[in-house]
Parts: sequence; C-alpha cells; structure tokens
Amino acid sequence: MWVLAVILIVALLIPVAAILVDSPLGKSVARRMEGRVDGGDLQRKVEIMEAEMEELNRSVAGMREELQFMQRLLEDPRRKKPTS
Repeated sequence: MWVLAVILIVALLIPVAAILVDSPLGKSVARRMEGRVDGGDLQRKVEIMEAEMEELNRSVAGMREELQFMQRLLEDPRRKKPTS
C-alpha cells in the first residue's frame, strides 16, 4: 500500500517540479548556478523594476482616489447635491 502512495506522490510531484523549473524563479536559480549573472543586465533589470514600481504606485494612488470618491458617494445618499 505504501508503495502505491510513494508512486502517486512522485507522479504528482513531476508536474509541480516542471512548473517550478520553468518559472522565473527556476530560471534565476539556473542562471546563478551557471554563474552567468551579468552586471549590466542586472542594472537594466533594476531600472525596469523601478519604473514598474513607480507606475504601480501611481496606479494605486489613482485607485485610492477613486475609492475615496465612491465612499463619499455611498456614505449618505440622501445628502443634497451641491448646486452650481
């Protein structure tokens, strides 16, 4: 019975291992094992990540403003609308 369980576990771990090896994390580990980390390439990646972080921060700020607007609208629907 335990032999069947071991075979089943190994059979289920094969696709999991394949997914991990093909993931960006697996590729990064493979590059480090090869010793192929290029300084210029790393610097370029850092700059790209910083640009993406700035874009994400702007996006989060915009969503925060939208959420605050929606909360104000939902707080008191009977409140009179300001007249122009």
